[in-house]
Amino acid sequence: MEPQSIAVNPWRATAAALAANLIALGLARFAFAPLVPALVAERWFSAPEAAYLGSANFAGYLAGALLAQPIAARVAPVHVLRAMMLLAGLSFIASSHAAPFLWFVLWRVAAGIAGGLIMVLSATLVLQHVPVQRRGLAGGAIFAGIGLGIVFAAAIVPRLVAVGLPLAWDVLGALCIALALLTWTSWPRDKAARSAGERPPLKGPVLILFAVYALNAIGLVPHTMFLVDMAAREFGYGLAAGAGLWLLFGIGAMVGPLAAGRAGDSLGFRPVLLGMFLLQAGMVGLAYLSSNLWALAFSALVIGGCTAAIPPVVLGRVRELIPHNPHGQRAVWSLATTAFAIGQAGGAFALSGVLGSVGHYSPLFGISAAALLLAFVIKLLGRK
Repeated sequence: MEPQSIAVNPWRATAAALAANLIALGLARFAFAPLVPALVAERWFSAPEAAYLGSANFAGYLAGALLAQPIAARVAPVHVLRAMMLLAGLSFIASSHAAPFLWFVLWRVAAGIAGGLIMVLSATLVLQHVPVQRRGLAGGAIFAGIGLGIVFAAAIVPRLVAVGLPLAWDVLGALCIALALLTWTSWPRDKAARSAGERPPLKGPVLILFAVYALNAIGLVPHTMFLVDMAAREFGYGLAAGAGLWLLFGIGAMVGPLAAGRAGDSLGFRPVLLGMFLLQAGMVGLAYLSSNLWALAFSALVIGGCTAAIPPVVLGRVRELIPHNPHGQRAVWSLATTAFAIGQAGGAFALSGVLGSVGHYSPLFGISAAALLLAFVIKLLGRK
């Protein structure tokens, strides 16, 4: 019998899930952004190749989300989570020296798969063991790991790159592996009944949730892909200002999930979700309407908070729609994560095409604000 099956400390388990999201999303996804300029400057890759490497991570994330439920039906989630944390670390270490482009594609896809699996399995495993009245707060704490990773990447990676690009990759990999080992015995056992053939409960409100979650993903694309470059080059504020916006985005991502999770515990997750759609539409619209640096900074801070807060809020809504059914909740959460990944990848591709046509960033924010308003309307009218 494994040690964690004897006694479960829900807050140690929450810390383990926080560490997993810090690794697979905060670092394995978002720490790649500050590495890109160095990859191009050191001539490891061209700028278009570096962009394709970022897309490879999106593709892996989608694959991980699709694979999560079938894998969890056959393998204990705790084993999958430990393996994915180690895989994310290995993806950094394997990339620490110049190598053919396809080698890097392979490891960026692997990091994305780890992210998708961890996003689906970590919270659904841990929240089974958290008291019901604290699950929103615990879910927020789990996804605050994304913000911690972003802040670490924004603050530390440029300094590591200044010493040497291989060192930056190796330090990030070592940190991932260290966190995986430190939390090795903190994971709880799985209470969800496993059944490979059971169909997830896809009733009308669940399908609506998938649709609005995908639209939300489209709404977040401009801030996560284009805001920094728009401020630095298109508006002429410079690279330092762009880095500052990214740091604010990360700070927001640390605080937002905790606030949203606590609000969900108190008010219910449906009104919180509706409020977040409106808030995000306003903040993305602000970046569309204004080129003022302070306005962009406020928008980055709030959207950073929403980027990390929307997963625990949607997961909380899944639990409300499918109560007392951990296996069903995991199955639906896996499909919701897949919907988000499709919206994210499709939105990134479509908005990149619009950018190629119009030649500047602002219209992309207008399109995404409209997607968020549409999500609000669909969710508001969903009961009818």
